[in-house]
Amino acid sequence: MNQQQPQIESKNLMILEDQMNHEALAMKKCELYSQYFTDTALKASVNNLAQKHKQHFENLYQYLSSHQ
Repeated sequence: MNQQQPQIESKNLMILEDQMNHEALAMKKCELYSQYFTDTALKASVNNLAQKHKQHFENLYQYLSSHQ
């Protein structure tokens, strides 16, 4: 049994696109700001935050891909 996921409504698609843009921007900002820190613990914390935003972006992308 191969069931296809229902299509995403246009309003929800716009919300997903917006959220993906926010996650991508947050990731880029964290990566950029981490370069300015000299404290290794703070730098590692911000890099970890960048990875979390990247994972959120990838999760949204996978969800979007599963509904095509």
